[in-house]
Amino acid sequence: MTTPQSSTGRRARKLTIAAALVAAGALATAALAQAFSFTTVQIDGNQRIEDSTILSYAGISKDQAVTPAELNDAYQRILASGLFETVEIVPRGNRLIIRVEEYPTVNLITVEGNARLSDDTLLPLIETQSRLVFNPTTAEEDAVRLAGAYAQSGRLAARVQPRIIRRSDNRVDVVFEVFEGGVVEVERIGFTGNDVYSDRRLRRVLDSKQAGIFRSLINRDTFVPDRIEFDKQLLTEFYQSRGYVDFRITGVNAELSEARDGYFVNFSIEEGQQFAMGQVEVVSDLPEVDLELFQSALRSRTGRVYSPEVVESEVVRLERLVAREGMNFIRIAPRVSRNDRDLTLDVTYELVRSQRLFVERIDVEGNTTSLDQVIRRQFDTAEGDPFDARAIRNAADKIRALGFFGDVQVNARQGSTPQQVIVEVDVEEQPTGSLSFGGTYSTSDGFGLAVDFAERNFLGRGQKLSLGITTTDSNRRYKFSFAEPAFLGRDVRFATNISYGTTNNQTSDYDTTVGSFSPSLTFPMSESTRLSVRYSADLSEIMNVGADVGSLINDEATRGQLWQQSVGYALNYDSRRLGLDPNNGFKVEFSQDFGLDSESDTFLKTRLLASAQTAVLSEEVTLRATLEGGAINYSGAGSRITDRFLLGSRTMRGFELGGFGPREIDTPAGVNDALGGNYYAVARFEAEFPLPLPDELGISAGVYYDIGSLWGLDAANANTLYEDFEARHVIGASVFWDTALGPLRFNFSQALAKEEFDRVQDFELTISTRF
Repeated sequence: MTTPQSSTGRRARKLTIAAALVAAGALATAALAQAFSFTTVQIDGNQRIEDSTILSYAGISKDQAVTPAELNDAYQRILASGLFETVEIVPRGNRLIIRVEEYPTVNLITVEGNARLSDDTLLPLIETQSRLVFNPTTAEEDAVRLAGAYAQSGRLAARVQPRIIRRSDNRVDVVFEVFEGGVVEVERIGFTGNDVYSDRRLRRVLDSKQAGIFRSLINRDTFVPDRIEFDKQLLTEFYQSRGYVDFRITGVNAELSEARDGYFVNFSIEEGQQFAMGQVEVVSDLPEVDLELFQSALRSRTGRVYSPEVVESEVVRLERLVAREGMNFIRIAPRVSRNDRDLTLDVTYELVRSQRLFVERIDVEGNTTSLDQVIRRQFDTAEGDPFDARAIRNAADKIRALGFFGDVQVNARQGSTPQQVIVEVDVEEQPTGSLSFGGTYSTSDGFGLAVDFAERNFLGRGQKLSLGITTTDSNRRYKFSFAEPAFLGRDVRFATNISYGTTNNQTSDYDTTVGSFSPSLTFPMSESTRLSVRYSADLSEIMNVGADVGSLINDEATRGQLWQQSVGYALNYDSRRLGLDPNNGFKVEFSQDFGLDSESDTFLKTRLLASAQTAVLSEEVTLRATLEGGAINYSGAGSRITDRFLLGSRTMRGFELGGFGPREIDTPAGVNDALGGNYYAVARFEAEFPLPLPDELGISAGVYYDIGSLWGLDAANANTLYEDFEARHVIGASVFWDTALGPLRFNFSQALAKEEFDRVQDFELTISTRF
């Protein structure tokens, strides 16, 4: 086996000698005559390449007067064709002899020594191809590309060596021998020059992570130079969105450890001063512009921390108003004036005339799976509309936000006339489906098995489809959901949810079966508000009632299988959709369902959820408050336990599912049934903060205080307890652990106020959730 370098070196010496001979001959001949003239041209050594092809490269015809310089040019052209290892041009009287040695043909291409990256990943990077002429330069470039692929995966020490194995009939096998080396990790990330935000807070901004105890599972702790560039962009956006408009990164120092297995990365930064919004106004010289209307559309106010994202959001808002008012060829030009004395930035939005350009067409390429309409509906601009560069950029962002494509490029070029523009969209598809098998555990339900299938771009239509099965010691749940995000081509989301579940109560001697079918439509009412309307058909049954069950649930079970039909709505407001403040936000969800069951009883079910969150102390501490409540009003025979609210630790920490609220207690008969309630109200307050531990452990902590109650029944007896409002109080501490398996939350609770027969839960392990 030989390397292209060694064989190329010998051939290079041959070429040098041949060239010297040709040059010497040419100089000697030049001394006797100014030009050659050949009556015959003889070509030796070629096997696959025809004589006519070589003569065409040489560019020499019979009886043509040729100077020594032209002979040298002919030599260079034949050599530059890349088809020959050696070339000699020898003039002998009236005869010109051209001797060549052809490069071999590539027979087979293989990669050896690769374990971390598969052949399927590496072979597409190789430009050397079977059944084509072997080129040493191309093989060396292939080796560089393969080494680059390893560098992108953090293996900076990887080396790739191309070698050839000579076969018969002037053929060679090309083998790329790989030495992968080890992963070079980011051992430590530090910052210099940061006074406002701590190293810990800034490390959470970066995409690169420090190597931790899960270093074998986490890829983002490998050192990749391109990722460091992305980190610089993230760091800049973080500071600028918080008013530090003069922020800059003065340098990034990445030092390799002595063991050459890790990098110490340090970002040198200058934070600068924080600026706030000064005067915010809309101006225009255009007579058709109603300044008062546009001024009232602004959401940013004087004194708010300045952010480029806020300015961008305001521009988009004003442009939408321009379109709604039917004013074409008007653009919003924001101007920012700096006031260093009071550290404010005045923002003026000027409405000015824009160039009269129209969108000729929108071309979409690269979507091998996704339909054109999935991409085109992200554009608010249609073919023939006035061209708006900002609207095109917003469409590009929305296409990227779909998550269907690994790369999205949107560009505009001149169309068939100077007044027309062609928008070109080039995308690269990426996998959008997932199939997962896993285990679940919670202290309330025990161990379980979960199987989930999800497809975010079903049949390339942008639709979402999911199937799931979850089983635990006491529950089985099957669910199916489908969603069309652009129903009838409009900004309306159509969804269908089907679920079926059975419960084997561990603490009560009865089982339940619940099924549901619910289609819905969701559409925007404003930038931050969504309205959903829905229909639901529900099935419920209480069965397998044992001797230890009280009379209330026994009576409810005798009603048999019940069907319920209802129509309802849900109103959702989320301030974060406005994008005005990255640290603060709140959301409100209010819903009502009006229904009728198979016994002709009517009901009204109402829910309210309000949450607020803010970050304080340089964003080191997150404060969160949630208020949640619900009410069900049932006519006729009243509600059953399958209808009423049954709360647990997911709503109020420190209690088991059904651990508080109305109960039927008959101690001699062994009855202790949780009955649920028609009304509930819970308030949750918590603070999350870092611990003085290494960041790579991914551990933080929190404290919380919950207060709430569950009350109200349509029927009661002498054994019924806690039917009235009786508040429970719980305090506790949490430990959050970001693991490769998911964010885990450990809750340690202490009930300050509880009732005698409540069932508390002092410890709970769950998957953490965020606001």
